[in-house]
Amino acid sequence: MKALCKHRQIYQTLVTEIVDGRYDATGRLPSEAQLMRRFGVSRPTAARALRDLQSEGVVERRVGAGSFLIKGVKPSNAETSRHLGILLPDIGITELLAAFCGELARLTRANDYGLFWANSQSGADLTTKDADQVCAHFIDRSVRGVFFAPFEFAPDKDEVSKRIAYRLRRAGVAVVLLDRDLTPFPSRSDFDLIGIDNAMAGYLACEHLIKLGNRRIAFVARPLSAPTVLARMTGARNALFDAGLEIPKDFYRIGNPRDAKFVRELTLGRKVDAVICANDLTAAQLMNSLAKLKMRVPEDMRLIGFDNLEYAELLAVPLTTIAQPYREMASNAMRAMRSRLSDPSLPPTTLLSTPSIVVRSSCGAFLQR
Repeated sequence: MKALCKHRQIYQTLVTEIVDGRYDATGRLPSEAQLMRRFGVSRPTAARALRDLQSEGVVERRVGAGSFLIKGVKPSNAETSRHLGILLPDIGITELLAAFCGELARLTRANDYGLFWANSQSGADLTTKDADQVCAHFIDRSVRGVFFAPFEFAPDKDEVSKRIAYRLRRAGVAVVLLDRDLTPFPSRSDFDLIGIDNAMAGYLACEHLIKLGNRRIAFVARPLSAPTVLARMTGARNALFDAGLEIPKDFYRIGNPRDAKFVRELTLGRKVDAVICANDLTAAQLMNSLAKLKMRVPEDMRLIGFDNLEYAELLAVPLTTIAQPYREMASNAMRAMRSRLSDPSLPPTTLLSTPSIVVRSSCGAFLQR
């Protein structure tokens, strides 16, 4: 049964590509060996998909040459999918991705595609436990491609994210990663990736604090954060280095910003006068914890976040943050998806947008000097 499922996946992918005119120029379909590598299947499974097309009178198989389309003949079940999927886990945490999903939905409609949103069985935010079920749902619905933001904040996040991405690829589904990669920074996976230049973003945040006179800066992130956070931290370290400032061994602090013990250690002895937070949520939680310790932002501690979420300017102290150009990122995601659907053999592409800083009160820019 498993082999049958795989051979039908290959068959349906080839049907879609034939209808799209992928092989019109030469009429030649991929060889069994090429299908084996692309879908990770055995030779009999690949051969069976090609035999099904041959039995329908769509292709002819020439000994020693390969499989070729019969001119003017199309598959009988030419109802190819015009749907894409979006797998956006933990939307309550990764709100930045939700910010451009509306734009992405508009772009898919403009390109004559429908968009399937992943749902967990409970209707709650997606977790790694839902991943395999959602992946199977997309494959069963014959989606052409999936926009996928890899999981965060779960011990099995890396294992599950990789398993899902490669399972979709083996099923002939194009995958475009959103915001973050499947591998730790600075490594790079072989999937298309859309996001911002996170190293530049970290550099901008730290450089801004240095210009305001801060010299004792720390970077705070929650455990099991995405690879983007490490890239941001690296950019911030580079800014300290370029400014000729000492980089403390404990510059990178990993902990829960709502944990009183962690926050007390961060503020102990006032050795830190400014904190770059991995994202706006971390900054908001840290701001609240500092208030409980009677520490004022920005007078006693200056904060910067990332993402420029809607609530950033509504906090008790409006948050200075690094903004992401969501519309541009959505356009890049659609552009990458169209290219991948057009030619699955293309090398992986990385499209990184340029971040910008939004200055508000939390960084101390408006304090009287």
